[in-house]
Amino acid sequence: MKPLKKKVSITLDEDIIEKVKELSEDCDRSFSQFINLVLKNYLNKRSGN
Repeated sequence: MKPLKKKVSITLDEDIIEKVKELSEDCDRSFSQFINLVLKNYLNKRSGN
């Protein structure tokens, strides 16, 4: 079963948005999929996993 998703609203700097859009397109992912992946990787590194 897929993990549950929840909508959130965040405010980002315009330059960050543009860079994330570019990177997500390069990886053939949606904007939100890419942000989710980046945050998950960051949190795993922080927790030592």
